[in-house]
Amino acid sequence: MKNPIHTLFSLGALGAAAVIAQAQPAPKILVVDMAKIFDTHYETQAEKAKLDDATKKAQDQIDQMNKEGDALVAQYKELDEQSKNPAATADAKAKAVADAQKKGQEIQAKLADRNNLATNAKSVLQERIQKFRGTMLEEISKVVVTVAKRHDATLVVDKSGPTLLGVSPVIYFDPGYDITSEVVAEINKDRPAGTPAASATPAVAPAAAPATSTGSDMPKITVPGVTAPSK
Repeated sequence: MKNPIHTLFSLGALGAAAVIAQAQPAPKILVVDMAKIFDTHYETQAEKAKLDDATKKAQDQIDQMNKEGDALVAQYKELDEQSKNPAATADAKAKAVADAQKKGQEIQAKLADRNNLATNAKSVLQERIQKFRGTMLEEISKVVVTVAKRHDATLVVDKSGPTLLGVSPVIYFDPGYDITSEVVAEINKDRPAGTPAASATPAVAPAAAPATSTGSDMPKITVPGVTAPSK
């Protein structure tokens, strides 16, 4: 015969578990598109304009250095032709050769300076983008939490994806549980007058790191080649 006290305790434990289960609300899961919110944020649009301006200034500097390099190449070619002129004296040819060698060194130095400028400009812009992205996503997350709590949500999932498998982390969801538009509206409540309008085109890509991005997260700086002429 079972111990009646033990049986009562067992029944009591089962009853308490049932009461606790009934007392816990059903989980409420919402979805949000963090990438869309980031791209359409008024501060992102403003930062894009600043990045475009910084990129143009860097490109203008590089273009100027390319022109200077082209001028040096033209001078080198002229000296090279003088050194091969059959009508020139031996001394004139020797001087032209020496001058051409110096000009070639100037070309190499100009090329190195231009490449350093391009590399540094890209590095500075990349660091600026990463810092801005991190700050903005942190601020956006706070607004998402505010909206989620307003809906008594227990979990919010970012649907912007993709995962390591290349698919969205959310396969299906009821549109009624998407709070993206509400988060955007909450952000725009504090939008200063005169700020750029939201755009559907990504302004500063929200990829977690450059290594996982598509390459569109950093402004491009085209660096045409200025090659030192062969002797």
